[in-house]
Amino acid sequence: MPAETKNSTLSPSLVGKQSDSLREAFGKALSDLADSDEKIVVLDSDVAGGTGAHHFRTRHPDRFIQCGIAEQNMVGVASGIAHRGLKPFATTFAVFMLRALEQIRLSVAYSNMNVKLVASHPGLDVGPDGASAQCLEDLACMRAIPGMVVLSPCDALEVAAATKALASYEGPAYMRTGRSPCPNLYDSEPDFVIGKGRVIRKGRDVTLIGCGVMTYRAFAAAEMLAANGIEAGVVHMPTIKPIDRALLEELASETSLVVTCEDHNVTGGLGSAVAEVLSESARVPQRRIGVNEVIGTSGEPDELAKLYGLDTESLYQSVYRMVRESQNEAT
Repeated sequence: MPAETKNSTLSPSLVGKQSDSLREAFGKALSDLADSDEKIVVLDSDVAGGTGAHHFRTRHPDRFIQCGIAEQNMVGVASGIAHRGLKPFATTFAVFMLRALEQIRLSVAYSNMNVKLVASHPGLDVGPDGASAQCLEDLACMRAIPGMVVLSPCDALEVAAATKALASYEGPAYMRTGRSPCPNLYDSEPDFVIGKGRVIRKGRDVTLIGCGVMTYRAFAAAEMLAANGIEAGVVHMPTIKPIDRALLEELASETSLVVTCEDHNVTGGLGSAVAEVLSESARVPQRRIGVNEVIGTSGEPDELAKLYGLDTESLYQSVYRMVRESQNEAT
């Protein structure tokens, strides 16, 4: 298991092997936690089969609250339950969670309620459901809410660890999961500390910073870059807020270029969070890779990743070009 430090280096041994989807990992982990924590309650908006919450519904039906297709009400109920000292987890698809943004801001954040918001189907991973269901703005929306913790774990093992951390954390929080099975980056369940990033791979020419499913793709792209003469470091940043400022400042002193990678709009998400830190405390060029100010379209997740330049091959091509351009500018 990786050491518990902010800048620990990880050598994944299961890269390329499939695991549970992130949503299934969440549902299983929360059900296990609830066996020994009777304060955990789950609220659902009629999509338990799509969020992983069906595991909790089966094992703990007395603590599962079906709110129907009424996300605003679900968040309000969750806030009331938290006020009574329980630990509510409100679950739905990411795009539907945005329907309740006013209630999240006022009933949860303004009131500082211990409510955990867990959203499946984020980003292009939604695939064939199309533009109306592909939420590419949630990290930006949640990050802008005062006091809101924002998480985006990278694989099923880390989702389980993050779920445990959320259950122990007191305060408002939002976590992305995911619809599709994804490769494991970790070889065992990692220690998870809210607010800490992790160095996956060291590199001097460029540092790729990813979150969610993009961290694995960044790691795979870094291996391709290394085979072509570019030493790319990879950092996983599962906490978008509060972001690991100390690690970012350390990296800025060790590399000549930073590139962020996210399954999200380039505005307001991981790239913006990193840029805010680097612009205040370090002088290092940064580039952002994400979805460029579009709503999305229908297609299989892998096809969409390629279409929008977020697959491994596209990352490799983009970063290779960025590094060479940066090197030419420096000479």
